[in-house]
Amino acid sequence: MAESVAPELVVAPDLDQLSRAAAERAAAIVSRTVADRGHCTLALSGGTTPRTLYALLAGEYRLAAPWRQAEWFWGDERCVPPDHAESNYRAARDALLVPLRIPSGMVHRIDCSGGAPAGATRYEAVLRDRLPAGRFDLVLLGVGADGHTASLFPGSGALDERERWAVAVTGGPELAVRERVTLTYPVLDRARAVFLLAAGAGKHPVVARMLAGDRTDPAARVRPDGALVWFLDEAARTGRTAAA
Repeated sequence: MAESVAPELVVAPDLDQLSRAAAERAAAIVSRTVADRGHCTLALSGGTTPRTLYALLAGEYRLAAPWRQAEWFWGDERCVPPDHAESNYRAARDALLVPLRIPSGMVHRIDCSGGAPAGATRYEAVLRDRLPAGRFDLVLLGVGADGHTASLFPGSGALDERERWAVAVTGGPELAVRERVTLTYPVLDRARAVFLLAAGAGKHPVVARMLAGDRTDPAARVRPDGALVWFLDEAARTGRTAAA
């Protein structure tokens, strides 16, 4: 993992303004990258926090960048059919890709048919074909209350992967869908930019550990060669809700 880039912090009053700040930066990266190279590569996050960001990109920011010249990937996927309610692909498709009219050939979902190991092998082949240098232009990640990001969970063997870009993982028994495919640090840490979004007081312990320099949590271990930005709302930064 790269060690040279410390996180930049963007702190906003609430999730809406956090998402707006991330949307501004994402649109700028995509616009600049497409202008420079003619295309751009993005990896999307699952979970609930990015939903507000996706709604903004598909609505208010739909003309802010050449989104249709970007290729779209995912940081992780639950091993369910693509139309399943738990599918990260479906969530992003419905909220973002369909409204933006992204061509199907620019969308590279994680196909888990046949099981997570087979899905990881297929996805890695796609990644190595579409990302010869292994460098995403932008990776969007969420942060779990347990410190996980993508499907890199505390204690998982995937945290120690050094060669493969995508691996099969099994999450804890508390998860609705345990079998998953996730990106690994070898590809996350090559990214030109990584945004980690954390909102709500439940994320404060993870954020506090990260700010104290503790890199135990999987999210805190992400250290890309390029820009690293943590987008936080006040609750995640301080542990206090607005009512408090």
